[in-house]
This record gives sequence, C-alpha cells and structure tokens, in this order.
Amino acid sequence: MDVSDCIRMKTAIVTGASQGIGRAIAVRLGAEGYHVILTGRNTALLEEAAAAIRDSGGEASTISRDLREHAAAAEIVQFAIDQTGRLDLAVSNAGATKRGEFDALTDDDFVDGFALKYFGAVRLTRAAWPHLKAAGGSIVYISGVGGRAPGRQFAVGGSVNAALLAFTKAIAETGVRDGVQVNAILPGTIRTARFDARLAAEARSGGRDRAEVEAAFIRDQGIRRIGEPEDVANLVAFVASEQGSLLHGALLDIDAGATKGV
Repeated sequence: MDVSDCIRMKTAIVTGASQGIGRAIAVRLGAEGYHVILTGRNTALLEEAAAAIRDSGGEASTISRDLREHAAAAEIVQFAIDQTGRLDLAVSNAGATKRGEFDALTDDDFVDGFALKYFGAVRLTRAAWPHLKAAGGSIVYISGVGGRAPGRQFAVGGSVNAALLAFTKAIAETGVRDGVQVNAILPGTIRTARFDARLAAEARSGGRDRAEVEAAFIRDQGIRRIGEPEDVANLVAFVASEQGSLLHGALLDIDAGATKGV
C-alpha cells in the first residue's frame, strides 16, 4: 500500500483490542475498510488480532500501551497519525473493573477502575479530538449496563460506567459544535473469557453442568440470551456508518433485556 492509499483509507483506534469485545470490534472495523490501530497491554494477543485482520485483506497496526499511564493516550493517537495521517474513529473500550461486595473493596480498587476506564477514555478523547474534528469523525465509548443499574457486586463498575455516561452526554454537546459524532454503547452480559471463567467456577462449585448454569443465569437475569462480542462490534460499525449518523449523544443498550427501567 502506498502513502496515498493510507491517506485515503479511514483510520480507527480501538483500545482494549487484544481480546473479547475490543478484538471483535477491531476485526469488524477491519472488514469495513478501516486501517485499525489496535492497542492494549498484551503485545502477543494484539499481534494475533492484527494478523487476523490482515489475513482477511484488511489493514492493521498495533501499539502496546497501558492507558492508566498519563502519556499513553497521546502516544496512541500520534502513532495512528504517523501510520495513516488521519483519524476517523476512536473506540474507547479498555477497562475491566473489580467485582465484589463493597466492604471487600478498597480505595485502590475504585482508583484503578477510574484510572483505566474513565480517565483513559477522557485522555483518549482529548488527544483524538483535533483529528476527529478535522475528519468529521466519531468516538464511541463502550460503557456497560451497570452504569444505569449497578448491582451489589458492581459498586466500582457501576460508578465508573455512570461517570462515563455523563461524560458522553457532556462531550456530545461539544461534538455538535465541532462536527464530531459522540455515542456510548452499554453491553450487558457478553460471552468473554472473563464471563466464561465465572460460569465455569460456578459450575464446579455447584457440581453442575456448565450449560445448566448458563441456562439458569439467563432465566434468573430475565434476558433473551448471552451476548457475543460480535453483537457489540456490529453495533459499533453501524453507529459509525452513514446509516447511524443521526445517532448523537445516545446511550445505546445492547443487553438482551437486562435493563428494566425506562
């Protein structure tokens, strides 16, 4: 690919792209014709995901960074600009938070949750914004249903996600002024390695079949099914497409019915 092709090709950054939802988003955007910049902390997994994109005829580059570090977001954005000269889409996906009862959570647990998922998103937005403004681009935050209805085991995650939803609404108003599309996606339970590990542990502790545990989970949660990473990836691709261009400042639930409130 020559330099002129790189300049024409749209570029997307996906944080937390080494596995799970982030990897699925990166692969889908590669199929949509973006040059995808995959970032996360696991270099080997990032390279595997990038290879999958390239094997399917797409373009991908990787940069391993920890978004807890203050300079990381700016370095990721500069890397993207150095690769293609432009930035059209930023997907802020990085950030798993600690589950648990409040009395077992420490200040450090809360600080770490905000450092990666919330402040990582804020810093990515700050670094990416001038380039998204120049391209008339889009930013999508991957939050979570806990931001609307946090449960007993989700004091950290619910707090972080709620803050990210408020930030989405605030920055969306700036996006109207600057021509940058801003939205948040709120996944419910998604079949990631982390979720599978929880199910497997519950199956072992109760001496039950894993499929039985999953069926009971779906029934108890009152949802249609467990989501797949590709479900979220498909929604990201739609939001950032011309067909999704009317979406702005939207908080989009993709949770199989988990969110019961209006």
